[in-house]
Amino acid sequence: MLRVFRGSLFVAWSLFVSLLALAQDAAPDASEAVPDAGESSLAESEGGEETFFGIGELLELDLGGNTAWRLGLFFLLLLLTFVARKLALLIFDNWLHRAARKTAWTFDDKLVPALAGPIGAMVFVIGFFLAVSSLSLSENLEVISLRIFQASTMTVLFWGLLRLVDVGAEVLVGVAQEREMGIYHFIPLIKKTARVFLIVVAVVLVVQNLGYSVGSLLAGMGIGGLALALAAQESLSNFFGSVSLVADRPFKVGDWIQVGDRVDGDVEEIGLRSTKVRTWAKSQLTIPNKILANEIIENWSRMPKRRVKQYVGVTYSTSPENMQGLVDDIRALLRADEGVNQDFILVNFTDFGESALQILVYYFTSTTAWLEHMDIRQRINLKIMQAVEGRGSSIAFPTRTVFLEETIGRQKGEN
Repeated sequence: MLRVFRGSLFVAWSLFVSLLALAQDAAPDASEAVPDAGESSLAESEGGEETFFGIGELLELDLGGNTAWRLGLFFLLLLLTFVARKLALLIFDNWLHRAARKTAWTFDDKLVPALAGPIGAMVFVIGFFLAVSSLSLSENLEVISLRIFQASTMTVLFWGLLRLVDVGAEVLVGVAQEREMGIYHFIPLIKKTARVFLIVVAVVLVVQNLGYSVGSLLAGMGIGGLALALAAQESLSNFFGSVSLVADRPFKVGDWIQVGDRVDGDVEEIGLRSTKVRTWAKSQLTIPNKILANEIIENWSRMPKRRVKQYVGVTYSTSPENMQGLVDDIRALLRADEGVNQDFILVNFTDFGESALQILVYYFTSTTAWLEHMDIRQRINLKIMQAVEGRGSSIAFPTRTVFLEETIGRQKGEN
């Protein structure tokens, strides 16, 4: 505590010396404000002896246009500012934090410690401005101090708003994750967008409060502003593409998407400018968001179930009775398998192929995970092979039978 007090006193003294130097430079005629030799701090008495000033004379002592009592008031207000800042932080850490813990919300539990820094900075800015206002300054210095106060207040205010955005995004992430909401993976993107917007607005307002006309500055840029706008065209296009992705939510982080012929993999990150996708070859693709906003996106992770469509070909030696029994067997094994979705199953003898009798097997697996889906397909295929073998038939493969006429064989024998 003593170390903090010494540091604060040193900062206050440094600021006072700087302001005093500025006040002396801005004074119209400093020599008039300085007392003459007859009014010096050490005056000779009639008997030739030196005497010190009294308390009243000391308070009227003029230093750089400021009397001693003004300087004392300046130091007193600075000390009160540090005390008020400590009290504000204690209130936030103790009373408000305990009150927030009693509520059922988690938002206020995180908001109170997050706003402690901005509140303490705001108390310091206001107290320091009041302390400086107690000094006798020139008109120019008063205007400068007022503008610095306004810019500092605006900066601390937007600092608090940024903390509010961070806490709100953190709470929304927890709620969306708990309720399995689709917007969960887009909250970081919304947070970045809000932070950029607030920072831009803060810079514009701070520059405006410092006495500069933002409109005049932008208009005065001329050709440079036009070049800047053209250079930012791509960034703005990608930004609005990001807004479209947030609004439509065609995918989220972790989804397996396919876009055209090149993009096929899992989404790793959704940014303000681009989206990163990890392909099956383990390379990373970075796609500008304006392209994703204008392309057809196929989201494989959104499938509620995964389809299987295949043909089982058996030999032409299979009898009609065995074919009917085989179709019934395949239907039964699909109905009995726990990995097969039971909403829609289709098994029918459909075609007379060139080399086989074709049975259409059409079903869906309950899981959409690729590895589990392939395990279910393998299990079903093995059961189908056993059913075909049990009916005394076999899986056909491409064959071709050639019949030669008897006369052709005779002619070859005579020759």
